[in-house]
Amino acid sequence: MRFVAVTSCPTGIAHTYMAAEALEQAARAAGHEIEVETQGAAGSDPIDSSVIAAADAVIFAADVEVRDRERFAGKPLVSASVKRAVNDAPGMIVDAERAALSQPAHAAVLAEAASVVNPPSVSRSTSGSAVAGAGGKLRQWLMTGVSYMIPFVAAGGILIALAFMIGGAVVATKVNGGTFHGHTYPGVTDVSKLLEQSGYAGVLFKIGATAFSMLVPILAGYIAFAIADRPGLVPGVVGGLLASAVGAGFLGGLVAGLLAGGVVSVIKRQNVPKAFRGVMPVVIIPLVSTLIVGVIMLVVVGKPVASAQTHLTSWLSSLSGTSAVLLGLLLGAMMAFDMGGPVNKVAYTFAVGTLASGQPSSAMAAVMAAGMVPPLGLALATVLRPKLWTHAEREAGEAAWLLGASFITEGAIPFAAADPLRVIPSIMAGSAATGALSMAFDATSRAPHGGIWVVGLIGKPVLYLLAIAIGVGISACCLLVAKSLGRSKVAVEQIDSTASASSSSPSLVKAGV
Repeated sequence: MRFVAVTSCPTGIAHTYMAAEALEQAARAAGHEIEVETQGAAGSDPIDSSVIAAADAVIFAADVEVRDRERFAGKPLVSASVKRAVNDAPGMIVDAERAALSQPAHAAVLAEAASVVNPPSVSRSTSGSAVAGAGGKLRQWLMTGVSYMIPFVAAGGILIALAFMIGGAVVATKVNGGTFHGHTYPGVTDVSKLLEQSGYAGVLFKIGATAFSMLVPILAGYIAFAIADRPGLVPGVVGGLLASAVGAGFLGGLVAGLLAGGVVSVIKRQNVPKAFRGVMPVVIIPLVSTLIVGVIMLVVVGKPVASAQTHLTSWLSSLSGTSAVLLGLLLGAMMAFDMGGPVNKVAYTFAVGTLASGQPSSAMAAVMAAGMVPPLGLALATVLRPKLWTHAEREAGEAAWLLGASFITEGAIPFAAADPLRVIPSIMAGSAATGALSMAFDATSRAPHGGIWVVGLIGKPVLYLLAIAIGVGISACCLLVAKSLGRSKVAVEQIDSTASASSSSPSLVKAGV
């Protein structure tokens, strides 16, 4: 038989190529021909249409949405995760044989044509049984957004960290404007004068901050892309930009991406006159979907977010005279809740306000310490139990060490976006503990940013670092427990074998890793 296949993992590096190699070897061993398209980080070489036309069946081994899947319409399809292709490629070849022999051509045409508009929510487990995949499909959509977002997190975060290392905590104030240690900076309003007004550190900060400003739009855009293909990109990205504009953060980006994908999917199903079909993809769908998503994000999401921010700020101000430990606990939990979103910003803005007098602030120290915990806790968890995490998450964990040390809480977003119900409560526990301990130790900060690089401006630095270490340990432990809950022994074994394979497979050389 002749098969075609597509492999794609969230990062598009190791497992994409490992799965391709495993399928090629299994097909040859079974006496079949196969051509595999690797949709990796470096792009892909599409399979020729004539090869697809001659294929007896199609194999998708993908943890993110397959690009241009409509090319394979009308062919018997076997779909599973990259993990299964790495661990059980012969089993997938057997499934492809059965699909090719059992599915009549006319039935295949009808089934796959329908799946192009509304992709099937059924996947095959490693035993070959069909299981409901609504949750798996949602995770696939989220991981698609995360996979495209990770390079922005790494590039932007590391550039910002370098800026603080070179220019100190004042660099952000020099670029954005504000008061630092009693000195007021106007900020850089003319980007062409950025170098002369803020130095090379300011240039690094500006580039990194610009890359970071794209996190939410990219996340939202590619979640919508995973749901509705290319027509979902425009409303998704615009919805993400508006989520940032109204201060809804990454949670708002998740809502915008899912909303945009759903709206576009509904519009694509509508029967329209022939005269309009040619302009549907380039005019009508982007126009209508962007309008709908934009109105919802501005009118429905924007006002409640702004109102909530105002009330939260007032509430925190009313607590400032009460127990310092309780205030630190609340500030810490808020910093981890949405990692740069409205709740996080309320806590940070409140803390920055306490620096207005020019005196060291215990609230600022608690907020900065708590904001460092989520990325550091996740980085530690991926080191302690790498087999509980996907390859993409382990790679994000490597970058999270530097991001966390630099007080870039957004370094935790890739993990939270992929698995919010486990990750967010775990990091909130560690951040809350750190915030409370920092206040209990009476640690103070003169700097509004900078993380570990401005420890010289921290009062009681040893106790401050101890509070961070305790919170990181709590978060890591909670994460490992949460990640283990609800996982069957078989599922853990699959992750274990995938992690082992990634450390020894020769296909890593082929992938350039």
